[in-house]
Amino acid sequence: MPHLLMHWFTAGSIPTLVAAVLAAAAVLLFLANAVRLSIIDFRSHLLPNRILGPWFISAAVLLGAAAVLAGEPMMLLRMVLGAVILFTGYLLLHLAVPAGMGLGDVKLAAVLGLYLGFVSYPHLFWATALAFMIGAVFALVLILARRASARTAVAFGPFMLAGAAIALGMAG
Repeated sequence: MPHLLMHWFTAGSIPTLVAAVLAAAAVLLFLANAVRLSIIDFRSHLLPNRILGPWFISAAVLLGAAAVLAGEPMMLLRMVLGAVILFTGYLLLHLAVPAGMGLGDVKLAAVLGLYLGFVSYPHLFWATALAFMIGAVFALVLILARRASARTAVAFGPFMLAGAAIALGMAG
């Protein structure tokens, strides 16, 4: 995403510049909420609706307007489909193993799907794969350090956010 923003900032047209500012605002919103939600989830194993709901709406408006102003209607479509794809995938995981995946994670997946879909479909995959890999390594370290067992609940939201942040940071 950094390369895309730089391209838009230097494109020269006013609509594209405004698109870059809107997308940059969405990135700042991502960073602020990622830190906030990671702390909350590590402490309480909760991802509050009072944060997720407004974040989803704000990200959809900022990124959607950026896509339209930049003349990139496919970005808008990918955003919507990204949110649907990740929401559905995480919902299926929640339904299969309710104790292993909370509904907060499912709702967070919809938000992250907006951002990742905005960039590309492969970013949906890579962010998700990274989340599960980072989460697995973290859990393994806890188990090896004897600070947890295989049955210990581990907050997954921070790993979802980390996977998305890495994928977005590498996006062109």
